[in-house]
Amino acid sequence: MMTTTLNKSANRVVLENISWQTYQDLLLDCAEQPGIRLTYDRGKLEIMTPLDPHESNSEVIGRFVTALTEELNIEIRSLGSRTCQREDLARGLEPDKCFYIENEAIVRSLEQIDLNEYPPPDLAIEIDITSSSINRLGIYTALGVPEIWRYDNGRLVILQLEDGEYRECDRSPSLPLLTSAEIMRFLELGKTMGETSLIRLFREWVRSQVKEGE
Repeated sequence: MMTTTLNKSANRVVLENISWQTYQDLLLDCAEQPGIRLTYDRGKLEIMTPLDPHESNSEVIGRFVTALTEELNIEIRSLGSRTCQREDLARGLEPDKCFYIENEAIVRSLEQIDLNEYPPPDLAIEIDITSSSINRLGIYTALGVPEIWRYDNGRLVILQLEDGEYRECDRSPSLPLLTSAEIMRFLELGKTMGETSLIRLFREWVRSQVKEGE
């Protein structure tokens, strides 16, 4: 029997005993409503509506990735909050942002990426303004996502998947110019300046780092 838990303060609903097909039907129903995020873990479904701070931090951190890769001439495929799922694992979720970097060439020409046949995104960004009721890291582990940037309560942690577990590291494995400290520094600067000015400053910093390394 389906059971429901409602957490109004976190703008989320949790449903138990949900079939994979029902999850797929809800994904289709919510396709035209990008403000709704679904997380599915072996029969447990969480429906969440992100709050404004969640979306703002997600956008800014995502822009850091695109600005950096543009400056370094690194090809990426940005897939926003696309659904990452596998029926054989009975798991699925929507990152706040995700990117193919190392495996970009493999998926470049694909209109739709089937994670049963192709690798998952190389980098996922998670903003935890309100904690999920489902173990999202467990889903990422099952899917095999190599790297996660997790921002919560004023702290950004870079996680790398090693031997089936996520381990914290200071520097991004896929974009080694970036450390968690530098990302946090720019996020703090963003509290005192506009987003356009912040990204411009970030680009200037990237160029200075490249110049120093020449």
